[in-house]
Amino acid sequence: MKEYTPAAPEVGRPNPSAPPPTAPPPRSNPPSKGRWVWLLLLVLAVGAAYYFWPKVSVVFGGNSGGAPAATKSGGAGAKDGRGMGAIPVVAVKAIRGNIGEYVTGMGNVTPIYTVTVKTRVDGQLMEVRYKEGDLVKKDEPLVEVDPRPYQVQLEQAEGALVRDQALLDNAKVDLDRYELLLKQNAVPEQQYATQKALVKQDEGVVTADQGQIDSAKLNLVYCHITAPISGRIGLRLVDPGNIVHATDTNGLLVITQVQPISVIFPIAEDQIPKFLPRFRSGQSLRVDAWDRDQTHKLGTGTLVTVDNQIDPTTGTVRLRADFPNTDDALFPNQLAYARLLVQEKAGVTLVPTDAIQRSTATETGTYVYLVKADSTVTVRNITVGTSEGDESQVLSGLAPGDAVVMTGVDKLNEGSKVTAQVQNWTQRTGPAPGGVSSAGGSSNTGASPPAGSGGTTVGAGPNALPNNNSGPPAGQGGKKH
Repeated sequence: MKEYTPAAPEVGRPNPSAPPPTAPPPRSNPPSKGRWVWLLLLVLAVGAAYYFWPKVSVVFGGNSGGAPAATKSGGAGAKDGRGMGAIPVVAVKAIRGNIGEYVTGMGNVTPIYTVTVKTRVDGQLMEVRYKEGDLVKKDEPLVEVDPRPYQVQLEQAEGALVRDQALLDNAKVDLDRYELLLKQNAVPEQQYATQKALVKQDEGVVTADQGQIDSAKLNLVYCHITAPISGRIGLRLVDPGNIVHATDTNGLLVITQVQPISVIFPIAEDQIPKFLPRFRSGQSLRVDAWDRDQTHKLGTGTLVTVDNQIDPTTGTVRLRADFPNTDDALFPNQLAYARLLVQEKAGVTLVPTDAIQRSTATETGTYVYLVKADSTVTVRNITVGTSEGDESQVLSGLAPGDAVVMTGVDKLNEGSKVTAQVQNWTQRTGPAPGGVSSAGGSSNTGASPPAGSGGTTVGAGPNALPNNNSGPPAGQGGKKH
């Protein structure tokens, strides 16, 4: 048997029966420089967006909340404002004037006196001597009730008086006679006493007859009904020819006093200390009455009465003010907005309430955009005092003559370049339509200038606005004013 010996493989030739060799793992290429370039560009783009975002936000509406940009003088905000050109705005100048502090309340016009005229006697209504809506004076004749039955009663009472008076006179003559005979013991004492009592009885009858006469005369007076007070007559309730009775539920007519007239209005209990000491000291406190829309003044009166207790359900106390009402502007039961003048502040700095801006930032608070002499604006922190209607008192931060932006503040930042059109404005004599603003004013960045006001365009150069109180506001890199 032959032995098989495999032949040795040839060197350099592949062995078909051997498994194929395994490929070595691929080697990782080092990062390319292009990726680092793109990463660097991305970082630069984010930084540029962060840097130029204030400028973009101003172009597309920017600072919509009305809050000032928190930039220091000469910082990014200033550069942005100067870079986009002058922004047209409407400005007004602070003025020196007077402003009142008021306590207000919605009340009702209430007549001081209201009388329902009724008849005191029964009878036929003969004559009506007034017209509906007439303004009558006290004791002026109004209605006539048939007086003939009461004239007959008067005659009967007068006849009874004559008869009983004659009986009394005869009884007195007999009494004098009995008194003389009693002294002579010609008549018993009992007869004298009886005659004396008879005289007393006849005197009582005569007095009763006189009362009947007075009653009949009074009924005749009641037949001629006159006005118990001065005032205006309402609609007629009974027509002539009807039979009226003293027990009728409805009256003949209603008279309300309208000159003078009063307004009763409630105020909150925490407002009482503002005016009560002055009222108790005898000072005359003025009250203005306005219609419910607060657009038309109805009259000016005086506070006369304060209620003696606070309503616990509403926490208010009622006040009464009297008005002359010579023009009949106040109508009974009309709704009226009463404004009690507590204090008049004279010679204070005033600006339109619409020019005052507010921010939730602690370092900003209440502020205005002040137009400087170089036709740029700066954020000026102010302290607001009393606000009444569309004007507010500035306690600090502004001086009369300073120009502040009223329209266009939503496009402004610290240091923005502006073209200001200065509008003239005057004080109102009453509350703004729609209500009286509360103390501290309100912010309205889109308000329009006052109606009928003129304007002056102010830019850089010799016509620039004077800067009476320039400087950065508190929190803007400078001293706080």
